[in-house]
Amino acid sequence: MRLAEYRGRPLVISFIYTGCFQVCPATTKFLGRAVDEAQRTLGADAFRVITVGFNLPFDTPAAMREFRAKQGIDAANWEFIAGDPATIDGLARDTGFVWMPTASGFDHLTQATIVDRDGRVFRQIYGDAFELPMFVGPLRELVTGAPAPAVNFAGLLDRVRILCTVYDPRAGKYRLNYGLFIEIAVGLSVLGAIAFYLTGEWRRQRAARTA
Repeated sequence: MRLAEYRGRPLVISFIYTGCFQVCPATTKFLGRAVDEAQRTLGADAFRVITVGFNLPFDTPAAMREFRAKQGIDAANWEFIAGDPATIDGLARDTGFVWMPTASGFDHLTQATIVDRDGRVFRQIYGDAFELPMFVGPLRELVTGAPAPAVNFAGLLDRVRILCTVYDPRAGKYRLNYGLFIEIAVGLSVLGAIAFYLTGEWRRQRAARTA
């Protein structure tokens, strides 16, 4: 696995070890909630997620699949990866992830790293729980700031939908802010009325000059 393989879309990277029975399962489940909300808001294909097992040789592909199943993660575009030592060391170095062996397992940073489409670290989110806007906000910035390959009506509507979502702390999720749609509609109506008035005035003045 190479990070270059994931360029082209924003990427979220997390690290776990499958022998962890408390912190890693809890943080992965919470990250799952955040990913579900971000995919619901931005679209399932807007970004990708990889969770990397760093405890070699125990974090095998089979162990990673079992860990994923136990945490109930079924989100699209989320891979649980067993890397080789060079890849894990490189990813850890690039993302600032550190871990230290202990008698009971490992002490390690609890973080989710958001990487932009060019493979650069864009945002670090620390802790086993966080406010959803801390996660969805940077991803939305990367998604909406990305140049579209072609302008089409469906893509324009999708971008407007993304820009018009706001976080509702009472519901704990993002929702459409219909007030923004109303403000946009009112603004367009006012601009249309002004344009209609100015056009009429220009025509009257032109008619007066030619009379």
